[in-house]
Amino acid sequence: MSDIQYNLQFEKLCNVLKLGDIVGDPKPISGGLLHRMYSMETTQGKYAIKALNPQIMLRPMAMQNYINSELICNIALNNIPALPAKKFNGTFVQEIENQFYLIFDWVDGENLKPNEINIDHCEKIGNILADIHMTNFSELGIINDWSDNAQLTDWNYYLKKGEENNIVWVSLLLEIVDNLYDWNAQANKSAKQLSSNMVISHRDLDSKNVMWSKDKPIIIDWESAGYTNPIQELTETAIYWSENEKGNINKERFFAFIGGYKKRYGTVKANWETVLVSGFLGKLGWLEYNLKRSLGIECTDEEEQQVGTDQVIGTISTIRHYADMISELEKWLNNEI
Repeated sequence: MSDIQYNLQFEKLCNVLKLGDIVGDPKPISGGLLHRMYSMETTQGKYAIKALNPQIMLRPMAMQNYINSELICNIALNNIPALPAKKFNGTFVQEIENQFYLIFDWVDGENLKPNEINIDHCEKIGNILADIHMTNFSELGIINDWSDNAQLTDWNYYLKKGEENNIVWVSLLLEIVDNLYDWNAQANKSAKQLSSNMVISHRDLDSKNVMWSKDKPIIIDWESAGYTNPIQELTETAIYWSENEKGNINKERFFAFIGGYKKRYGTVKANWETVLVSGFLGKLGWLEYNLKRSLGIECTDEEEQQVGTDQVIGTISTIRHYADMISELEKWLNNEI
């Protein structure tokens, strides 16, 4: 476990940024898997406060990544409905006593659960994703630092650590550890093949990152924004928006999303096997990060460690399910696009 802890100083934050006096206590908002979110009301307004995970902020590129993501959001705002962080004293990222924050105006809206998503929602987000992909971000001068030197993760290292600590996910990891090496190698190879066509985009446009207000979407949480292959992101996001609670794909919603995208973007062509196999990469990265959290290698406290453990269990299930449905998805895409 890290010695670095959250250091929440809401009153000082309000004083320094002149946000007004706090009314009541800031309330935790559930759903954030990386950071801690709070709703805070003051005499001047209502805000969403994202207290950035201090462990993540230790990473050498973390600060620049957050700055870049907000710059990307502000340019995207010219073409799509988006919620950028507020800027104070020339910066998006605020620091009070070594704790970093992003501050947003409060939006009255809600995220959609899988059983609430319909064809119209899918088509709208497909439209928006195409608009992001067609946005010119070149003025930001962000360099595509994607490297084809991707290494295989040492999954057996985490398995051994899990066994030493008698962690609940050990048997689940053991069942798929050999497959993880295969999927990892295949995904690295596919990502390399797709790397010649990259755009800047949101990169995490699932339903938790879209607020709906009066049936109109607002795209939030841009912290993952950066370079991606547009067709890989299209396919991955279409899957997000067409899954039911059990993770099964609704074909009508899946193609409504892709249809909404094509209406804006035009023709879509790809080697669908390559695209789908590359979809393992983000899931495997998320699994490794949560193995580190669950093992106490990279987490701030026991609460975050438990989040890591829960996410390992859920992500193993997600990866297995994804592996099982790739061939079916490939058939759909080859037959219909």
